[in-house]
Amino acid sequence: MTATQLTSRIDAMLAAARARLRRLTAEEVPAALRDGAILVDIRPAAQRAREGQVLAALVIERNVLEWRCDPTSDARLPQAVGDDVQWVILCSEGYTSSLAAAALVDLGLHRATDVIGGYHALAAAGVLVESPA
Repeated sequence: MTATQLTSRIDAMLAAARARLRRLTAEEVPAALRDGAILVDIRPAAQRAREGQVLAALVIERNVLEWRCDPTSDARLPQAVGDDVQWVILCSEGYTSSLAAAALVDLGLHRATDVIGGYHALAAAGVLVESPA
C-alpha cells in the first residue's frame, strides 16, 4: 500500500456500498418487519448453528441471493413480488450484508439494506434471536 493509498480496495468498495444504503440498527429491525420488510439471513449453515438462529429471518445462502430476490428471475422466491420489497440483509457482523444489499440495489431493488453490526448486534440487543442449543 502506498502512502497515498489510505484504505484497501475492499474497504473503499464497502464504503461505497454503504453510502447507497439506509442501514438499519438492530433496534429498528422489528419495526421494519412490522411494516412488511423481509429479513434475510445470508450466513452459512455452520455459522448459524454456531452463533444462533434469527427467528424472523428467511434463510437464503449468499451465493443465490440475487436470483431469489430478483422479481424477474425464474428462480425467485414467492416474496420477490416487485422492486419495492424491502429486503433487510443480515450476516454475522454487517460487512458481507452491506455488499449483498448493494448488489440488490444494483438489480433495481432500491429498498434493499442491511443491519448495522449484523447478527451480533441483534444478539446484543436481544432482538429476534435464539441462541444455539
